[in-house]
Amino acid sequence: MYLLNVLPEFRNLFYFRVGANAVFLNFFCRKCSTLFLSTPEIGPGLYIQHGFATIVAAKKIGKDCFINQQVTIGYTESGKTPTLGDNVRVSAGAKVLGDIQVGNNVKIGANAVVLKDVPANCTVGGIPAYIIKKDGIRVDLKLGK
Repeated sequence: MYLLNVLPEFRNLFYFRVGANAVFLNFFCRKCSTLFLSTPEIGPGLYIQHGFATIVAAKKIGKDCFINQQVTIGYTESGKTPTLGDNVRVSAGAKVLGDIQVGNNVKIGANAVVLKDVPANCTVGGIPAYIIKKDGIRVDLKLGK
């Protein structure tokens, strides 16, 4: 009950996982009104640091992911959403949009705009995003699809 009272981001995720049964709890502990979750499959260990102005609408999110504030994971004009792998870190203000795959162990830099597939074990950043590191080695490569 402590987490529900103190952490609104945890509260939203808890209510999302519990589903319709959370209506009664929402009366006592309101959801964070600026955090929107509409992902059908969220793996264990998702951590949302700050739920302010955050939209999470992916096909799937893997296990042990980290999402910071003001992140948008969601639709493009095609209406399709991304898939995030395991251990993905999405930093503040990043946008991950469209029918793309983000591999395992990927770090997405602050304010990056990701519109193409990201291979596993990469760090990406920029607008549009490009690969800064691959397997821990500095590379500066364009993302391709």
